[in-house]
Amino acid sequence: MRTDYYLLSSGSINRDENTLYFENETDRRAIPVEKIKCIYAYGQLNFSSQAALYLCKEGIPVHFFGYYGNYVGTLYPKESLISGEVIIHQVRHYIESDKRLLLAQKFVIGAAKNILRNLEYYSKEHPSLSKSIDEINAQLDNLQDKKTVAESMNIEGKIREIYYHALDEFLPEGYKIEKRTRRPPENRMNAMISFGNSLIYASTITEIYNTQLNPTISYLHEPFARRFSLALDISEIFKPIIVDRIIFKLVNKKMLDDTHFDGRLGDMLLSEKGKRLFIKEYNDKLETTINHKGLEKNVSYKRLIRLELYKLIKHVLGEQTYSPLVLWW
Repeated sequence: MRTDYYLLSSGSINRDENTLYFENETDRRAIPVEKIKCIYAYGQLNFSSQAALYLCKEGIPVHFFGYYGNYVGTLYPKESLISGEVIIHQVRHYIESDKRLLLAQKFVIGAAKNILRNLEYYSKEHPSLSKSIDEINAQLDNLQDKKTVAESMNIEGKIREIYYHALDEFLPEGYKIEKRTRRPPENRMNAMISFGNSLIYASTITEIYNTQLNPTISYLHEPFARRFSLALDISEIFKPIIVDRIIFKLVNKKMLDDTHFDGRLGDMLLSEKGKRLFIKEYNDKLETTINHKGLEKNVSYKRLIRLELYKLIKHVLGEQTYSPLVLWW
């Protein structure tokens, strides 16, 4: 089974016959291409043309991240699972406004219900969260009256705002969100949220690459140039399930200290030690299995992303109405 590969330091990737090497001033190590599904590159990374060709030939995407841990781009190999039929129907569901609106609202509903699962879990010890739960449910009720994608996107934004405000009711001092900030993240929670969201976005791109879907045709987010907007749609569902729960674990189990962060309030990042810890927890989460009530077998969290994409394919082909994944475990 292929796994994800992370490069946290700057360097170069070069090819020597049929072996790739990562090299910098202090390190030279072989990259086990036959065991790699994708590469996550932090810091500056240089390629030889032969190395890039070899990665593309092997179908290994390389995701690049900026100084703040934000996603900046992907070396995206030529797609090998192209289906004209799927692309035609995927485009049709974007062009026809009623079909697009249906899917856009499904993504909002899926994300919101998984957010509610998180809040409901913590409301057992923090009853004050019931107010935020009611507010989010009210927003979901309003969603059914919205007639445009833009209005639906606005509902999604309001739900996120309520959610992040609610988290501050039970997160300890030093780990309050206060307000959502990105570049730069202004505090520890924002740094972890941004880092985790970039990871799940890149993971979703990799899973899309291994399906017949086109990553640039989306429904909730506008399909602008130079971004894989379908990954934005799908990752909304998995942020509460994967990213947020990793953060809750790190904070609640007191696995973090000052050495896991760089900077100061107003400009905060995960340190290399912090990135390594978060990535370890992220990989552990992706490989964790749950019993899938529909398939009646154990599947990993990573596989759940692929299954979500398969459901979308069945929807656009008219085989089965799409229903977003909502936590049941």
